[in-house]
Amino acid sequence: MGSQIVIAIDGYSSCGKSTLAKALAKELNFIYVDSGAMYRAVALYFLRNQIDPNNHTQVISALNNIHLNFHSRDYESHITLNDEEVSAEIRLMPVSETVSAVAAIKEVRREMVKQQQRMGRSKNIVMDGRDIGTAVFPNAPIKIFMTADPKIRAERRLKELLPKNPEITLEEIFENLAHRDYQDTTRLESPLVRAQDAIILDNTDLTQQEQLLFALSIVEPYLKNK
Repeated sequence: MGSQIVIAIDGYSSCGKSTLAKALAKELNFIYVDSGAMYRAVALYFLRNQIDPNNHTQVISALNNIHLNFHSRDYESHITLNDEEVSAEIRLMPVSETVSAVAAIKEVRREMVKQQQRMGRSKNIVMDGRDIGTAVFPNAPIKIFMTADPKIRAERRLKELLPKNPEITLEEIFENLAHRDYQDTTRLESPLVRAQDAIILDNTDLTQQEQLLFALSIVEPYLKNK
């Protein structure tokens, strides 16, 4: 990793990982890398091209045709799939419903991890996901594991999705999150687990500003000693 610094933020769906990661990156002038967007873009490609996640040959062939680029503009994460901007489309429900299954595929994870590690070698980054502190950057000096009450997570997600998807219900979101938690924590390939040296951040009752201050209190002593 050289002298570059990686801050790894892992945790459950809709815990506000990307909100915290973006705010930290802005505060520290690091690059924010949204690993979840990468898996969502792969899921979108699979949906568009009717790739069967259980068909090994189709998956390998698809991965050879998936070129993801990632750029940061105003600390917002923008991702292109084969040169097409897909940042908005990857947040829609069809992708949310398939992303955990796609992310559980060994070959998909290995390809994404390679790309993520390449990013981490060249710059100071904040990266959030499910296995950043365990599989992608096990030697990251700063690891945070985020969690929150499932009901609160569903309510936050509803607020985020309603403007784009007025038909959606809290119950649908709650079920989607429960299903994704189950898939994320039980999959064989890099399941969601807390790294032993990760600091837990439960933000059930925290404002965004409070969680940022908590994270900075972890990061700043380390940066002072660099």
